[in-house]
Amino acid sequence: MSAKSLIGGHVSVAGGLATGGLKYMAEIGAEMIQVFVTNPRGWALTEGRPDEDAKLAESGVETFVHTTYLVNFGSPSPETLANSIATVRHTLRRGAEIAAKGVVVHTGSAVTQPHDDAMRQVRENLLPLLDEIPEGGPDLLLEPMAGQGAMLCATVQDLEPYLAALDRHPRVGVCLDTCHAFAAGHDLAAAGGVKETFDALHAIAPGRLKLIHANDSKDVCGAKKDRHENIGAGHIGAEPFAELMRHPAVAGVPICIETPGKAPKHAEDIALLKKLRDT
Repeated sequence: MSAKSLIGGHVSVAGGLATGGLKYMAEIGAEMIQVFVTNPRGWALTEGRPDEDAKLAESGVETFVHTTYLVNFGSPSPETLANSIATVRHTLRRGAEIAAKGVVVHTGSAVTQPHDDAMRQVRENLLPLLDEIPEGGPDLLLEPMAGQGAMLCATVQDLEPYLAALDRHPRVGVCLDTCHAFAAGHDLAAAGGVKETFDALHAIAPGRLKLIHANDSKDVCGAKKDRHENIGAGHIGAEPFAELMRHPAVAGVPICIETPGKAPKHAEDIALLKKLRDT
């Protein structure tokens, strides 16, 4: 039998990374966690508290870190690019300090510049950061977007040129968000949709899927809108999540919710995913 996926969620770290994060983890019944180590909507690079870092690292809890939403290696703004480099470097270091498995980064947008110029920027600025990751440090996980605007990577197929631009670096992994994939046109709700999507991902990036963001979608397939919904309450529905957990490419890959609501809703979503996994 294939390895079961740990199921967890993005947790509140109010009160400290370990103190707050592990408390919220217990409250929602999570088996793994994702955290922010900086303000998700700002550029301030906050340092950790050594006691909290050590407590989380020593807890043995499988942890992932999400970078700030502002990171964009494809931006034509020199300021945004410089801040993105500094933020990802900082977050990779913080990830290592808490023994995180991976640091999730959005694949970015060309905004107003040509796609090729933006991809050249991605290559020139991400490759050095990947080379800096120490042995035992977290992998950098690329999260494709919902396809709105001049996004550099939205579909599974878009990962092929993106990975090629990074020379298929050994420290690059993939974080697939189900809402983003659905919004970008992968019809996970259709018969065979999950198999087709994850077969394609395995063909393009074998062994690189390190995390799944399990989110239902408030919008229809192909809407190119990133609006998360609780599991089973959106246009994807519950059954595709059961199906994806049975796909060989997902064996042992942690599954993390980023759904609306507070602890009671998150506990419901995790309980439903566990039920789908275990039956």
